[in-house]
Amino acid sequence: MGRESIQSSTTSVASRGRAERGSLESRLGGDAGPLLLDGATGTELERAGVHTGLPLWSTHALIDAPDAVRDVHAAYVRAGAEIVTANTFRTQARILERAGLPASEDRVLTRRAVDLAREAIASEGAEPSSTDAGPWVAGSMPPLEDCYAPDRVPDPKALDREHRLQVEVLGEAGVDLVLIETMNTAREAASAVDAAAASGLPFVVSFVSWRPGRLLSGDDLTGAARRAVDHGARAVGVNCVPPSSLAASLDCLAETGLPLLVSPNLGEPNDETGFTRSESCDGEDFVAQLEPWLALPSLRIVGGCCGTTPDHVASLARRLRD
Repeated sequence: MGRESIQSSTTSVASRGRAERGSLESRLGGDAGPLLLDGATGTELERAGVHTGLPLWSTHALIDAPDAVRDVHAAYVRAGAEIVTANTFRTQARILERAGLPASEDRVLTRRAVDLAREAIASEGAEPSSTDAGPWVAGSMPPLEDCYAPDRVPDPKALDREHRLQVEVLGEAGVDLVLIETMNTAREAASAVDAAAASGLPFVVSFVSWRPGRLLSGDDLTGAARRAVDHGARAVGVNCVPPSSLAASLDCLAETGLPLLVSPNLGEPNDETGFTRSESCDGEDFVAQLEPWLALPSLRIVGGCCGTTPDHVASLARRLRD
């Protein structure tokens, strides 16, 4: 499938799972313990030999290697993931234009990403339309620019316009949940939250916080999290930070009583590929470092970010079953 002719190659199954949002809402409300989110997509594609160069990063695979995307999702379903994150991390119009692609392909590629996630779920015999237990499909909604560069956040008008468009496109593609992730400033998080709240879709929000109580921008983590919940977020927390930094975030958030999520990474940013994996933490070590979060009754979602694998998710699944 070449870039010169990007056409949807999958039959849309976006309507599947919509009837299951009621049961997803119940789980997000705390019934039956935390939901198990999947792990990394981009770094798993990179590990499989798929090109993931910037600015498209994992979106390359939607164009050149859709079967690899489906395989990654299927591996996470087999590992026990209850939420499969569609590969929409870099399908925004501004990123496509930067890569020399038509901005209008945002809808085509987002729909393709969601369809591939649903096909993977169905291939593992866990089609959402046949069970109240999921898995469900989340649409990734990251910062418009760099996750680790707060100084690159666009102006307020661009934020509001483009996040509204992104939520609209995700909704059209049929996601069950909007995953606003890797927010590094309070103002971009607020814009994304307002867009998601207006859509009527359930949504959750996670932030990048390496310093105690602070986003990368220096904004207050607790304040940003409270605002998100006040405006409808079903869970708030941190993602794409190393396990060693989780204690500081937990100290800030655990006492708030807010519904929480956590999804740490295993590695570090890389300007060439987007991320460099680390193999220093196996599944059991990963679970051990998440134990303080797993002990919280307010935990709603737990999973992995860049560098994590189906093995890490499988270890979490075993821990949650036990």
